[in-house]
Amino acid sequence: MDVNQGGGFEAVFLDPVGQAVQQRWADAAMTVAFEDLPPVSAFPVAPGRRWGPGLWWSATTGRHVTAGSNAMRVQLTVLDRDPDVTGLAGRPVRLLWRDPRGQVRSWVPQLFARRADGTALLADCPSQPDAGGERARKAAEAVAQACADIGWTYRRLPPLDDILAANLKWLAGYRHPRNSGRPGLTEAVLEAFTRPRPLIEGAEAAGDPIEVLPAVFHALWHGQLTAGLDTPLHERVLVGPQEWEVLGRTGDAE
Repeated sequence: MDVNQGGGFEAVFLDPVGQAVQQRWADAAMTVAFEDLPPVSAFPVAPGRRWGPGLWWSATTGRHVTAGSNAMRVQLTVLDRDPDVTGLAGRPVRLLWRDPRGQVRSWVPQLFARRADGTALLADCPSQPDAGGERARKAAEAVAQACADIGWTYRRLPPLDDILAANLKWLAGYRHPRNSGRPGLTEAVLEAFTRPRPLIEGAEAAGDPIEVLPAVFHALWHGQLTAGLDTPLHERVLVGPQEWEVLGRTGDAE
């Protein structure tokens, strides 16, 4: 495996027929649609853990993304709601470089997210801040430099607050377009929340809550409606229009 002696970064990824390709990192970043690639290597399976590798259906792309851990699935939930994200992939590229002693090092970031402006985020999703130890810390420094060199970003994404994670998990269950309901229901839902009001009141104003609530949650997932997600979702939580500034109140709107 050849890595430039000059300290440059190399990328390894799979071509459309599954063959590994090694290319100068700066060139690959300009020409390769990493968001369309499969994992360059399988996610590790840790014996004894309750959550292993699986698939996340992305509302952004309409395709599945391989997720290697629960922590990664949670971060996919966040990125899949981000209107600036246009593509997602799990472990699509391995970066290679030489350390100061000339030894070849490598790292496979867990997540790739393409932004609307063409730049990208490479990210890892540790379950705790010091996960991975010294090797992960040094790799993070190297990958961050590789991304900075080409105008991209690398981050170790911190775990979410438990309440926020639970709320996003709930809303994610309604992310599929089928939850928008019958023709005209989305418009009725948005009309019901043109001013902030308790969730159940708006749902009842739009029709039968059994039919309407999935459409409300779908609109909340996609940012068509807004609610404070730092407190548990419940029937009296205030829901407002897209541009509404959430103040975290849970009673009636003033």
